Amino acid sequence: MSNTVGVSVNKENTAFPVDGHLLMILPRAGASFRNPDVQLPIFRADADGYYLEMRVVGDPNDKCEVAVTRRVPLENVSADEWEEFSSQYANLDLKACTDQGISKGLEKIQDRRVKRLFMALLTFLNTRQVAIVLFLYKQAREQGNGRLVSFRSNDLLESLGYTRAKDGSFTTRLRSQLNQDLVALHRTELMLAQPLKKGTGMGAKVTIKSILRIRDYEIDNLPRDFDLAKAADYTYELADAYTVALEFFEGPERTGDYVLFSNSIDTKQNQGSNAKHDYKMKLLIYLASRMKWDTLIDGQYLLISRQYLFKNLDLLGSNPSRNNQILWRTIEELQALGYILDAQEIPGKRKMTNIQFQINPQKLRCNDS
Repeated sequence: MSNTVGVSVNKENTAFPVDGHLLMILPRAGASFRNPDVQLPIFRADADGYYLEMRVVGDPNDKCEVAVTRRVPLENVSADEWEEFSSQYANLDLKACTDQGISKGLEKIQDRRVKRLFMALLTFLNTRQVAIVLFLYKQAREQGNGRLVSFRSNDLLESLGYTRAKDGSFTTRLRSQLNQDLVALHRTELMLAQPLKKGTGMGAKVTIKSILRIRDYEIDNLPRDFDLAKAADYTYELADAYTVALEFFEGPERTGDYVLFSNSIDTKQNQGSNAKHDYKMKLLIYLASRMKWDTLIDGQYLLISRQYLFKNLDLLGSNPSRNNQILWRTIEELQALGYILDAQEIPGKRKMTNIQFQINPQKLRCNDS
């Protein structure tokens, strides 16, 4: 399989940077519930408060498969509410989540807030939310205010490819989903430990960050009763405009550690399709992540195990032929868009198959490549 696309661009004017550290952990932080590295969600209490959390364990065989914990702090929760939250855990049908979908697995949970908290944690950083993150980094480049980004909700919905109703508005379902996505990105914390040399021994530096933090929001028409958290947990509302701070912004702003994405990137969602089936976005982000973990061969080539491609694209079904067809169909989509110039299978050790990708540096480029 081979395809070559050549496009002449000025990277400074037609590309935007995304923080390299964020890209390194993005596929792991967004690992799906079906991923074998994902542990069951738990309620946890410590001296600092109450949390709902899920851990993605590391893989000792691959440096890219780092351990990440995602957690939602449960703020302003009384002891009685904590007991009620904990009791709702018994209503989580984990087998149904895996076999029939997360919505089915959560249907026995009666408390809407608990159900939405589980939904946010289990589906965190799905491809729709990743598209939102890319939109915000693109806006950061255009607005030039560093990590602070302001945007109108309708502009973001349009960038995601959603269509307006006859009266020019967006449906309540779409508006509600956007606020839930933004709040999930705001309050879901990512915890990761990095080795840190301590004298003659080794310790760890633990980083805790959210993808973004909502600084303020605007309501166009008053009086209107809108509460950010209440809307995310109980109702179906959306503010008209938001200002957010991108928490992972060291690369573009300070260290120069980033990946440049073409401004022509397509963040539109397939109408009526589940975000988990957007394999094109998953593969694009995984390739960008590997570009930061690995040194590109001759500046353009990545060699990745097909096994890890399956796992990170959520191709975890028992039919390897079907998984392979979806993978190559997805590769062809990125070739047609110019991100991949060429891809071919390379036999590896122990009968493992690797795939060599030739990345188009005019569409996806590390700052140091």
